[in-house]
Amino acid sequence: MNVQTARDLDQKAPVLLVERDGPVAILTLNRPQARNSLSEALLIALSEAWTATAAESAIRAVVLTATGPAFSAGHDMKELTARRADADGGRAYFHQIMTVCSGMMQQIVSLPKPVIAAVQGVATAAGCQLVASCDLAVASDAARFATPGVDIGLFCSTPMVALSRNVSRKHAMEMLLTGEMISAERAAQIGLINRVVPAGSERAEAIALAKLIASKSSYTLKVGKEAFYAQAEMGLSAAYSYASEVMTENMMARDAEEGICAFIEKRKPTWEDR
Repeated sequence: MNVQTARDLDQKAPVLLVERDGPVAILTLNRPQARNSLSEALLIALSEAWTATAAESAIRAVVLTATGPAFSAGHDMKELTARRADADGGRAYFHQIMTVCSGMMQQIVSLPKPVIAAVQGVATAAGCQLVASCDLAVASDAARFATPGVDIGLFCSTPMVALSRNVSRKHAMEMLLTGEMISAERAAQIGLINRVVPAGSERAEAIALAKLIASKSSYTLKVGKEAFYAQAEMGLSAAYSYASEVMTENMMARDAEEGICAFIEKRKPTWEDR
């Protein structure tokens, strides 16, 4: 299996591993010694990986996972704190990192391919945001989730954006205001993740789910994912109007014609991804 590595800006250590399993790309956060905190290098590596994945037609779905006991502890607080010695107290750097991170999270949403998080351990703050930004999430029964910024005087404002678009307001506010950990089971109950599986099986489960999705028309998946997030920001009437236009255009696609004919003829469709 071909493994590419993104190099840490300071330590020259691999921070992200990129693998292929058939039509599925597997991105692995690889800073276990730092609980896979989102350093500047890792944020850049993830952003570059999303760009490369979007351009690779052979990749039809993505699994995002991590090495070590933690999925991600969020931003690298040591890296951020070190910049308080800057002339401006770190303001410019903090703004830069938050902007880069927010852009990277939005790349997941705008990626024309489904992204599935495989969460093996703790996902906190921006790590929880990363899970919430993915289209789907499979978690180990040992995984836990939190937005604990309030415990250190730093409200999880950017994680709040993704979290509040996945779970109800009151559940999101409870996580944000208390900072308390919730179990994988509770995360599934409130809609933060899709499935809870026995520890150690989350990666295989996520890959199997990705391959199932990858068997569909990639054109249809692209259209559907884009429409899902677009209509979610609209009022009811506007959403139906927009969705009607999307379905009309989708009906004109070759894969829709083929899929409907295959359904009527009781045969397996042959996708051309257009």
